[in-house]
Amino acid sequence: MTQTSAPAVDLIDQLTGLAPGSATHALRHQRNKVVAATQGSHDALFDPALPGLSLEERLLVALYAARLTPSAALAAHYRARLEQLGADAAHVRAAAAGQPQDIAEPRLRAMLAFTRTLIEKPVEGDKAALQALPAAGLSTPAVVTLAQLIAFLSYQVRLVAGLDALKALNDTAGAQA
Repeated sequence: MTQTSAPAVDLIDQLTGLAPGSATHALRHQRNKVVAATQGSHDALFDPALPGLSLEERLLVALYAARLTPSAALAAHYRARLEQLGADAAHVRAAAAGQPQDIAEPRLRAMLAFTRTLIEKPVEGDKAALQALPAAGLSTPAVVTLAQLIAFLSYQVRLVAGLDALKALNDTAGAQA
């Protein structure tokens, strides 16, 4: 049985401060194929060559999703990526502040509204919510990509929160030993 090695750069380990040799790092890396698949999904969803949604749009969705959940570490990461990309500063401020209504572009506003719906009230992510996206100029493949991105971000946020909690528990247990 072949063991898949973990990626050289692992965003989750970086954001949660998991150091090799720590109990939480060892636990997470017992299934390196899951670690590699998580990073691989991130890399694929934020590949600049991915068609349908620009990298800036995907990063804005990620920033907004991280703000809504909230995940300060992920929000800071995605904001830094947007700044490195030279993204529209007004869009970054609006997404970071949770003010998508301040964005003039109907396409981006619709994407962020859909993000909010799926994060805060997923039961309302119905046919009407989906139909608002093509009406704002998104193709069917772009809508699918957006939904996949939001689902991944939800997983990513929960993974970071769970690892942070586990790390704190392990740190507390280690300090008491």
